[in-house]
Amino acid sequence: MKHVIALDVGGTGMKAALAGPDGTLLYEARRPTGRERGPDAVVETVLGFAAELSAIGQERFGSTALAAGVAVPGIVDEGAGIAVYASNIGWRDIPMRALLSERLGGVPVALGHDVRTGGLAEGRIGAGKDADRFLFVPLGTGIAGAIGITGRIEAGAHGSAGEIGHIVVRPGGRACACGQRGCLETLASAAAVGREWAAACGDPQAGAADAARAVAAGDERAHAVWQTAVDALADGLVTGLTLLDPQTMIIGGGLAEAGDTLFVPLREAVRRRVTFQRLPSIVPAALGDAAGCLGAGLLAWDLLSTEVTA
Repeated sequence: MKHVIALDVGGTGMKAALAGPDGTLLYEARRPTGRERGPDAVVETVLGFAAELSAIGQERFGSTALAAGVAVPGIVDEGAGIAVYASNIGWRDIPMRALLSERLGGVPVALGHDVRTGGLAEGRIGAGKDADRFLFVPLGTGIAGAIGITGRIEAGAHGSAGEIGHIVVRPGGRACACGQRGCLETLASAAAVGREWAAACGDPQAGAADAARAVAAGDERAHAVWQTAVDALADGLVTGLTLLDPQTMIIGGGLAEAGDTLFVPLREAVRRRVTFQRLPSIVPAALGDAAGCLGAGLLAWDLLSTEVTA
């Protein structure tokens, strides 16, 4: 059976799969990233995991993988195949595409940014499959974004398009790791909501999921924390829709798991803010934490299609 290798490398864990031509995941596996062992060890873990998948594909399907796709965090030079920098892993200027291709016996390898790769999957086979233009915004430890245009993801001139988390929505606000103040992700990420709720309820172990449950239970303190985040998120999304005019905004990540507790007030907050803009559909992501792996598989198949066309 024809298949490709798909790898999604995260700060704490890696997801991998063998993907068929229709995108179906034929085999799935997970491993810890092991970042505490240092960046060189992480690279070796990625290469070893890919080789393991290759062997499993040979055993199960009687043929080698035709290609591989890998999604990594941080700054990524997709054209050159280099993982430029990832603060949560510690690597710099890793020629990931070349290293993986060599370990896999010369098969072609596609390298992608984790959020853009997840957005690719959501756009083609997930919540955005019927939208020509969409914005994918996962709300996790931080906030990132992926701009979908007619079946592809726009990376930008320097590979940083879609960084909606670093739109300043509260000038002079909390310091952000990027060096600015008042960035969207300092107010509306899952980490930000968890931090504010922990302070409000007095439990240092409380997180965003706890805040969502408290909101649903009618806790006024939680509602205040939640509404602050929703208002900031709406401001950021309206900036995005004003610039990009998407049909659909896909909200993913841990905060989106709150369901209507998030989406009902968020849709209303965005509706109140639009004037001349066309209001897009605001929907939850459909693929969950499988999006990155599914997207990596799509990158691999796209690479093969490009080579055949060329």
